[in-house]
Amino acid sequence: MFKKLFSILLSGSIFLIFVETTFAASSGGSGKSYTDLYSEAKRYVVRAKKLEKKDKMDRAIKLYSKALEKLQKAYKSDKNNPDILNYLGFTLRKTGKLEEAEKYYLAGLKIKPDHNGINEYLGELYVNTGRLELAKERLAVLKNCNCEEYSELKEIIEKE
Repeated sequence: MFKKLFSILLSGSIFLIFVETTFAASSGGSGKSYTDLYSEAKRYVVRAKKLEKKDKMDRAIKLYSKALEKLQKAYKSDKNNPDILNYLGFTLRKTGKLEEAEKYYLAGLKIKPDHNGINEYLGELYVNTGRLELAKERLAVLKNCNCEEYSELKEIIEKE
C-alpha cells in the first residue's frame, strides 16, 4: 500500500513539474499570455493617441514604441491574429517604419480581408505615401460597413 501511494505521489509530482516547466517555457518566462500583451499594447496605443492629439509627439512615440514591443511578443505566440497584425502595422506606422507596417497590414488582410481597422489604417498609409488609388480601394472595401473607419478614411482621402 505504501509503495502504491508513494508511486502515485511521485508520478503526480513529476507531472506537475513537467506542466509548470512547459508553461514557463511557452510564455517566454514572463508569465504573460499573448492576450495580456495585446491588452497592454492597446492601453499604450490609447494613451499615445491622446498625447498625439495634444501635439506631444515625443511622448506619444515612446508609448507607441512600448506598444510595439508588447505586440511583437504577442505576435510570436499568435501569428494569425488580424487584430495583433493591425496594431503591429499601426504602431510601426506611427513610429515611422512604413514599409514594415504595410507588410503587417497586408498579412492581416490575408487572414481577414474585411477587417475594418486594417483597411482604414492601410488606406491612411497609402494616402501618406502618395498612393491615393490604393487608398480608394481600401475605402471601397469599407463602403458598406456603416462604420467610423469608413468616414475617417473618406475624410483623409478628400483632404488630398
